Amino acid sequence: MDPLDVAPADTRTHAPDDAPTARLGKRARHRLTVEAEILRVAREHLATDGAAALSLRAVARDLGMVSSGIYRYVESRDELLTRLIVDSYWSLAAAVRSSHDTVPHDDLEARWDAVGRALRAWALDRPHDFALIYGSPVPDYEAPSERTEEPGTAVLVLLVALLDDVRAAGRLADPEGLGLVSARAETGVGALLDAPMFAATQLDAVDLTQGLAAWTLLLGAVTSEIFAQLGPVPDGEALFECLLAASRRCVIAPVGD
Repeated sequence: MDPLDVAPADTRTHAPDDAPTARLGKRARHRLTVEAEILRVAREHLATDGAAALSLRAVARDLGMVSSGIYRYVESRDELLTRLIVDSYWSLAAAVRSSHDTVPHDDLEARWDAVGRALRAWALDRPHDFALIYGSPVPDYEAPSERTEEPGTAVLVLLVALLDDVRAAGRLADPEGLGLVSARAETGVGALLDAPMFAATQLDAVDLTQGLAAWTLLLGAVTSEIFAQLGPVPDGEALFECLLAASRRCVIAPVGD
């Protein structure tokens, strides 16, 4: 099953309206509703106070709940952060997949652009969620990899498939134009090719390095806009489109090249 087709139970912020949860008992549905409300209010605190200052007591207060009551639903601040991170990753992945899947499969450039524009649109709509997963680490918190790895790599899984389609079509950009050295790429990322997401591909270390260069440029473009790292920019969308085109050219050669 595609990992983007089903999100984990703790990320279903509208669970009572979903058909599978309609078959749950009243108590279970109530719990899902309360957990969704906790995430909603926690996001409001992310926006006003930041992740480092996230407090279960403050969330409980805003929900009209006694401070001890919230621990029946979330055992700790770290658990709440983990749920927010997982939810944010799945939300981003769903937005990217939805945009990507509207494009014809053989239109490689349009597929890349759809991913990039969806990433930017999601980040602009949910800047504090973007900051949570792509910003500075939260002090005294370490995300549990067994819960965050799958949602955290869901967009990359999609991009790896796209990169392999570019390779299969003979459209990979010339790596020499990017100054890539095969031996250095192998040292740098070769071991990553053992990950399950690459099992069905024929990508090599240079191909992967190209993809990482393109993704880093794309993510950096969005990061610089969300965090205003370039200061006031006259037209953020125009700048992004330029950087999107540059990232695309890192991996996809124009037809006829």
